Amino acid sequence: MASSPCGSNSFDSGLEIKTRSVEQTLIPLVSQITTLINHKDKPRKSEKTLRAIQRVGQAVSIAVGRFVTVGEAIAIENQELKEEMSLACYEARRAGDTIARLTDVVTLEPPESDGRATIFSDKAGMVKAARMLLSSVTKVLVLADRIVIKQIIASRNKVLATLEQLEKVSSFQEFVQIFSQFGNEMVEFAHLTGDRQNDLKDEKKKSRMAAARAVLEKCTMMLLTASKTCLRHPDCDSARINKDSVFQRMRLALEQVIEIVTEARPNGEGDILPVSIFMGIREFKNQLEGLREGLCLLSKENLTALLEVILEHTEDFTDSAYTSHEHRGRILELSRQARLELEQLNAAWIQAQNPKTTEATEEMELAILKACQCMNELKKELHYAAAELAADLLKYRADHIVLKALKVSGGEGNLEVLAEYTCKLSEQKEQLVETCRLLRHISGTEPLEITCIHAEDTFQVIGPQIISAAQTLALHPSSKIAKENLDVFCEAWESQLNDMSILLREIIDLFEGRRGEKRTYLSLPRPGKLSANLKTIKPVKLDSEEQTAIAKVGLELRLLTSDLDCESEKWEDQEHEIVRQGQGMSSMAYSMYLFTRGEGLLKTTQDLFHQAEVFAEEGFKLYSSLQAFSTQLGDDEKAIFTAEMEKLLALCQKLQITARMPVQGKNSTFLKVDSSIQNAKIILTVVVYILPLCNKIIKKYKCEQSSLGSPKSWRETPLQTPVHEVGLSGKNGNGFGVKSLEHHMANLTLHGTEGTSLCCDVYWNHYQEHP
Repeated sequence: MASSPCGSNSFDSGLEIKTRSVEQTLIPLVSQITTLINHKDKPRKSEKTLRAIQRVGQAVSIAVGRFVTVGEAIAIENQELKEEMSLACYEARRAGDTIARLTDVVTLEPPESDGRATIFSDKAGMVKAARMLLSSVTKVLVLADRIVIKQIIASRNKVLATLEQLEKVSSFQEFVQIFSQFGNEMVEFAHLTGDRQNDLKDEKKKSRMAAARAVLEKCTMMLLTASKTCLRHPDCDSARINKDSVFQRMRLALEQVIEIVTEARPNGEGDILPVSIFMGIREFKNQLEGLREGLCLLSKENLTALLEVILEHTEDFTDSAYTSHEHRGRILELSRQARLELEQLNAAWIQAQNPKTTEATEEMELAILKACQCMNELKKELHYAAAELAADLLKYRADHIVLKALKVSGGEGNLEVLAEYTCKLSEQKEQLVETCRLLRHISGTEPLEITCIHAEDTFQVIGPQIISAAQTLALHPSSKIAKENLDVFCEAWESQLNDMSILLREIIDLFEGRRGEKRTYLSLPRPGKLSANLKTIKPVKLDSEEQTAIAKVGLELRLLTSDLDCESEKWEDQEHEIVRQGQGMSSMAYSMYLFTRGEGLLKTTQDLFHQAEVFAEEGFKLYSSLQAFSTQLGDDEKAIFTAEMEKLLALCQKLQITARMPVQGKNSTFLKVDSSIQNAKIILTVVVYILPLCNKIIKKYKCEQSSLGSPKSWRETPLQTPVHEVGLSGKNGNGFGVKSLEHHMANLTLHGTEGTSLCCDVYWNHYQEHP
């Protein structure tokens, strides 16, 4: 209790906190409560300190009162949560009033001759009130979070209902009308789930959500062309099969999203990943280390069984037709050696049970080292086998000869040649699926495992979809929509190959001890009206000459992302809003760099321009955070800081204008690409300068903080991050507009008597509707 009135992540509420937003919202409250609790070293305080403590206590009480008022209003609007929410609000209000009473200077013991008074003697009462406040506020926030989940479910239900209508349409006119509605609903769902994905604390769930959202994003365009093809050729079986497979995959992805946000699994299934070899080896080595420390109670039979499970999975490598003879022989030899080493370890273990035998203990230590070394060698061999196979496969498939042949033979209506290349594509699919399975074994982390499983599933599904689309084109070679449909599925295949290449680099970097290439920033399209005829701007890709011209600035951008990553790693608080926003901008800039190389998920210039606009908006958010940060600076520091902030704002506005400016023609498009990347580079230069400056200031103020005398210390007055819409006008809009859940309820800030506030996004949405 000396350092914090809470002892667990759930703040004694019995509720598990599963999102960053709820966790971050509670931090300032914990800080203020800790300030009030930690006074035992100096039970007698000066009048100045007493007044400061009183201001903190009053601030907590007032803020809790406002918080509870909104919570009670939400309870009225959500009857299913009314009872729980009302009780939590009642407990929070009572605890806030108790804290205010206990810190009231008027009720304190009278000062003694030295002019010092004893602050609240009822320490137990303060501790009890603090615990009740933290518990009740946590419960209110978790209940409010259920409303967000409810919104996602409602959005999914709308998408699902419209999806069923689309599946049943029989006329093109009706399809156009319903698909326009479907597009808007999908955009809403994409933003809700994207915010939730960013807010999740569990990296495994975050990766599963990313995979499901990627499926929905790609399937939306597939659904459009597959449905149009089926409407144009209603009697074609292959067109119907193609369309049905897209609808089925979308339904599965929608269901997976809901499983993640509600943590509900069908038929009571657990969220368990298939066992990978690397994870098994890690567990086996941990057990061996436990033997050394005398912590492991496993029997030798259990150790043997654990090893056999690992070696059984190595059969995925040795049985594969694609594993080279050299790797297969080496894996078999290391497997045999691992069994021998374990037998020797078991023998040494039995001998070591006699405490008088020092030599046996040394033999056991040697046996443990040899067993661990053998497992490391096996791990290395498996990694090289899978990585080399994947690299060779990706290199060999880079020219997409089979896809091109399918398009040509389908367009010519040549069923015989089409059948030949259909078999070749099926062989490729099986090889890619098996390679993804082997990569999963060597991925090393659960998020990467999930990405491997997603890649495996994607190839498994898209292969037959390409075949059915090609068969439809071959039966109707003059059909433009059938050709467009085949192109869409082939592009999805190429995109997944590119994603697999990025995944392979991440796995290799992780294995070699490097931090690894960062994941590119994924963002789905923003809300917008779909045109009535469903025609979109033709996507443009840079040619080789343009990529060469843009390569230099792209490389400069890449170096800046490395600098920004280095500066970010120096921060003690990796969850600080400023450093998180800086890391987000670094990820987006990295995806723009990949575009200059013809890699990554940004395939066309339109993708790049959209990413540039999102990058500028993230810069506006960073500007808002810096603005709040600067209010706590001295005059000299603030002058330097303000100059850099204004520079950042101007540059982001310039990039936003550039990204939104319509262009026509190849030269104009290339100039816009160059300008967008140049502007992003300059913005990143400013951020690289600002981040260490912020870090230095925070460290300086933390060192200077030594007492309760100033209620506006860096820990007591945490960074307030209103998400202002700093648009082209250069003025801050209403800070309580549409916000991502990354900032969900992040406005909970407890000050002194100035500007006290305790709020959350769900609450402010209520205030907007019912002022």
